[in-house]
Amino acid sequence: MRFILIFCLLIQTGWAAAQEKYVLVIHGGAGTILRSQLTPEKETAYRDALKAALTAGYDVLSKGGSSLDAVEAAVRSMEDCPLFNAGKGAVFTAEGKNELDAAIMNGKTLEAGAVAGVTVVKNPISAARAVMEKSKHVMMVGKGAETFAKEAGLEIVDPSYFRTEERWQGLLRARQLDSTRQQLDHADTAASARLGAEMRDYKFGTVGAVALDRQGDLAAATSTGGMTNKRYGRVGDAPVIGAGTYADNATCAVSCTGWGEYFIRLVVAKTVCDLIAYKGMSVKDASNELIMKKVPALGGDGGLIAIDRNGRIAMPFNTAGMYRAAITENGRMEVMIFK
Repeated sequence: MRFILIFCLLIQTGWAAAQEKYVLVIHGGAGTILRSQLTPEKETAYRDALKAALTAGYDVLSKGGSSLDAVEAAVRSMEDCPLFNAGKGAVFTAEGKNELDAAIMNGKTLEAGAVAGVTVVKNPISAARAVMEKSKHVMMVGKGAETFAKEAGLEIVDPSYFRTEERWQGLLRARQLDSTRQQLDHADTAASARLGAEMRDYKFGTVGAVALDRQGDLAAATSTGGMTNKRYGRVGDAPVIGAGTYADNATCAVSCTGWGEYFIRLVVAKTVCDLIAYKGMSVKDASNELIMKKVPALGGDGGLIAIDRNGRIAMPFNTAGMYRAAITENGRMEVMIFK
């Protein structure tokens, strides 16, 4: 009897300890991020912005809030910062517009919400959550998503709000490069057959967050302005549930960044979860399998962040750098940019 009582006490103590564990990981995009391209002032600005986003999410978790609230808070912070390609700092399409995509997922219920191609919603991640919680749908796009967001009480802004001079200059450079390439490749029918193939050189980072709260619930959120000079209503992986965003309490929560077409084709976020569920892989090994092997094998690049149900994290990327940061229940914060 005494052994049984001790055993039960250990279980209860272990459960309580597990319930106190909470973790938040964020990313600000993967890509050609080199030390030589970042001035000390710019690097400091990025690190401060990542810390601000971590703090926004950590404040929620440390007070017993939900992982959903935490990832939304962290992503909103980055959407409001012009340094990142989401919200205020979104890149421009070929038409000179800012078109925004976002998704969020609840690992406890497998509920999810997403928006794509919105141009007047200040915080697309909140619109994605509204789709999840205030509609019967998973994804809304364009004008319909904007109308829904307004009816849901979200802040609507003039499209000029998203414009930054740095991103506009990026579009002008991309247009010039396209013009040069078209002249050089005018006889290369194979190269010209794939619309959008030239966008590889001007990808900018998506933002995202994954969290585990005190209740043991996981959540994931991702937001992006897509690719500079993107065309024809292009939508990447970020708002596609299973491709760029996924969360399941049974396995892990994932947010991706990179060349979205390849993440869609490989259903990267869900595949990471499936490798854990069906092959018994660790979150680190499962993430590496996709980012270090399968994605580059097809010709794509990028990275992801992930947390499993035990609070173990992974942050792999196959590019020169990825803006990333993590914080745990003891308040220990890590902020990284380069390899």
